[in-house]
Amino acid sequence: MSTPKTCRLALADGLVFTGRAFGAEGSTDGEVVFNTGMTGYQEVLTDPSYAGQIVTMTYPLVGNTGINVEDIESYDRRIQVRGFVIKELSPIVSNFRSEKSLEDYFAGEGVMGISDVDTRAITRHIRLTGAVGGVMSTDDVSDAELVDRAKAFGSMAGRDMVASVTPAEAYDWPDGYVSEFAQGAREHGQKVFNVVAIDCGAKINILRNLVECGCKVRVVSAATPADEILASKPDGVFVSNGPGDPAAVTYTIETLKALVGKVPIFGICLGHQMLSLALGAETYKLKFGHRGINQPVRNEATGKVEITSQNHGFAVDDASLRATGAQVTHTNLNDETVEGFTHPDNAIFSVQYHPEAAPGPHDATYLFDCFRDMMETGTAPSAEQMHAAQEKLAKAQF
Repeated sequence: MSTPKTCRLALADGLVFTGRAFGAEGSTDGEVVFNTGMTGYQEVLTDPSYAGQIVTMTYPLVGNTGINVEDIESYDRRIQVRGFVIKELSPIVSNFRSEKSLEDYFAGEGVMGISDVDTRAITRHIRLTGAVGGVMSTDDVSDAELVDRAKAFGSMAGRDMVASVTPAEAYDWPDGYVSEFAQGAREHGQKVFNVVAIDCGAKINILRNLVECGCKVRVVSAATPADEILASKPDGVFVSNGPGDPAAVTYTIETLKALVGKVPIFGICLGHQMLSLALGAETYKLKFGHRGINQPVRNEATGKVEITSQNHGFAVDDASLRATGAQVTHTNLNDETVEGFTHPDNAIFSVQYHPEAAPGPHDATYLFDCFRDMMETGTAPSAEQMHAAQEKLAKAQF
């Protein structure tokens, strides 16, 4: 066996970590962040919301379940992260669904990974100082040069990353998804709703969930104007997750401004942030963001808590959102940031977390049923109605 090549991760504030390279060689830059999930590394790697980022996993052993094509989250089927940082790369792949190892996957995709570094130290540093630009490299250059390259990356603030992940052309999402591992379609009656999904970096499982709750989905680019969307006479509009600074995606915000009050709208993650901006609220960059499958969120009407999957580096300013007349429905228990809202005068609602993910395992998919109900009634769901929908779904499952 050949000797593993050395790889370094340099941060813009001067720290340099040395480990073992896997996957591609060379150099890559991005914002260095961390994810606290114990599972789901394949979903992390292929989530377009991670575009432009070097992701550090806090769980120490990664790669043990391999990679399978079915669980890839991006429509273009590519790895989305700029780089991947782990403590230990499992030498053994043990899962009956696995099709290749993580190392082979990275090599085939031309993406860089680094293992055998102190991920706890990296995570602690980011928590104390904030997310920071970084460079991963196998190049034979000095640490000082790598730090300079990391400084050159700058910040995610002000960056429109959506343009790099949104589809160039509209397409119809398949009306069915057949897999013995997939969640089945929920009981929703005979009516099928026509939904336009604005794809700012949508995860595939969001589109599956829209179909499962009784929708026919037309996916369009984030740059699609409002008049073109309204011309198709949709029953509702969905605006997706995605990467980067929401305030920089001015074209989608303008589209949402023109759509509010004319059609029911449901937003997730970046979509939640851009809907808030369209109403006149403000957003800001979090110190190190929320990334993981174990984020506690409180329903403000009932006081009950959901354990949610999240991936975002920006948040909506609470006071500015309430000033628009919006009603906050969900709050993050770790830092009291806004996790969801509705509006009494418009058929819109959104959540910051990811109901299509399954940490609960399916306790947040009720939000897709709420979207269906909103298209039926033309009224945004209250927090109490969201909770009732969640209870109904739980009883149906068990």
